[in-house]
Amino acid sequence: MTARAFWTVAAGQGELRAAALSGEGLELRMLATGISRGTEALVFAGRVPESQYAAMRAPLMEGAFPFPVKYGYSAVGLAADGRRMFALAPHQDRIRVPSHLAVPVPDAVPTRRAVLGANMETALNIAWDACALPGERIMVIGAGVVGLLAASLLARLPGAVVTLVDLDPARAAFAARFGCAFATPDTAPAEQELIVHATGRAEGLRLALRCAAFEARIVEASWFGTDAVTLPLGEAFHARRLSILSTQVGAVAGPMRGRRTHAERLSLALSLLADDRYDALLDGPTRFEDLPARMPAILGASGPLCHVVTYE
Repeated sequence: MTARAFWTVAAGQGELRAAALSGEGLELRMLATGISRGTEALVFAGRVPESQYAAMRAPLMEGAFPFPVKYGYSAVGLAADGRRMFALAPHQDRIRVPSHLAVPVPDAVPTRRAVLGANMETALNIAWDACALPGERIMVIGAGVVGLLAASLLARLPGAVVTLVDLDPARAAFAARFGCAFATPDTAPAEQELIVHATGRAEGLRLALRCAAFEARIVEASWFGTDAVTLPLGEAFHARRLSILSTQVGAVAGPMRGRRTHAERLSLALSLLADDRYDALLDGPTRFEDLPARMPAILGASGPLCHVVTYE
């Protein structure tokens, strides 16, 4: 059997190609996929640093960086038994995936919203790495999809005061939706006990250092690629005994490692999406057939939203 898949074939250029359905695994008829604007923009532009080729591979990616490459990791498909399954799969209308890479989508989570599963899994891992406590003063710097999802989880802690910081004042509406305060960098509050940084820019991490309280934890969720980051570690970093901790979704966060598998973490992330407030983080949809023509505009759009691709 054959299928069709979206391939990036040159910088800013994609096309649909035939794909063979071979080997063992669970066959899915695709219902929707999500476009992760940050990561997929790098792939579509051919800007993945050579030193990061291995780290940036998606589980079911084909081809090789920079081109041609079949990429993506937020897919919801229908199995032969009628179950909706989330898989770390690329944009492809039919696909066969190893069973351990697919988990059921809860009935309470609509297909369109379920494409946020991979981003929510990242946000959940951030929350686990952060070891957040009830009542803490918490700041999340960067109101992209991952930053917003992380803030939404941290705001569920009893007594926690969560402030979302972003350059764009329009994102205050997203903060309010998830029970968070909002600030721009010049009005960001001081004495924050836990800070999650998710802007991918050095200025954001420097802001975290300025706003950190004594013995605060700074959780670095950004990916800087090959960029060097200059930080003012000669200022309050030592005197305030600050900690900077990296977090990355490739491994289950340390506090839960050995207690949750990757599949269990993904299942929990999907269950957390049973909340219609998360619909505000989606835009589109674009039909799969139109994806080669529409992808440049989708990835060129600004804002924190995840774009939905539909297959029916």
